[in-house]
Amino acid sequence: MLRRVLIGAAALAVLTSAAGLLAYLARDRNPAEPEADSTGSGSASAAPTPAPATGVGMAVPTPPRTSDPIEFAKAATKALWTYDARSGSQEAHVDGLKRWMTSEKKYVDWPSVNQQVPSPLLWSRMHDNGQHAGAEVAEGHFPASFKSALARDPGAITTAYVYAVTVTGRQSLAWAGSGAGAEARSITVAVQCRPETNCSLAGVLPSVAP
Repeated sequence: MLRRVLIGAAALAVLTSAAGLLAYLARDRNPAEPEADSTGSGSASAAPTPAPATGVGMAVPTPPRTSDPIEFAKAATKALWTYDARSGSQEAHVDGLKRWMTSEKKYVDWPSVNQQVPSPLLWSRMHDNGQHAGAEVAEGHFPASFKSALARDPGAITTAYVYAVTVTGRQSLAWAGSGAGAEARSITVAVQCRPETNCSLAGVLPSVAP
């Protein structure tokens, strides 16, 4: 039976009037799914931090030490949209992203982040084509539905301190043979920022909240 952790918990769900946002923040998680590690939540039960991703290519950067959910969301989005299949392995890329995740099992949704990464088979084909990607982040903001719900019930955020942040930007792709391209992109991520701790990534919402 599929069970997903409460990314927003019942109290945080009140903050999200948009139907898609609410469905994401309130769903259950399969307990058999792997837990993610984190350096940012400040939880005493946090698992040891894995070694940074290795490889000659662009390794996933270290999460920023910040308590600003928008600043963190922008950095996390850039990490999600940046990769180098020429020399970095898919496994190392995944391990690097896990370092961004909250260690609070009740609120982490690693599968939603893992879905942003090409599969091992696709990564292998990308490696053969020399594909790599960079990203420029234009801006980040709290979705309108999140802000209006927060204004109606400011105290609801204090259960999980998980914020919805929408980030827009541009991803540039390049591959062997002088091929290149770029596209505008947007994403809404769930960021946990408890007081007196660094922010961490809770998950990626299934649709963009304006």
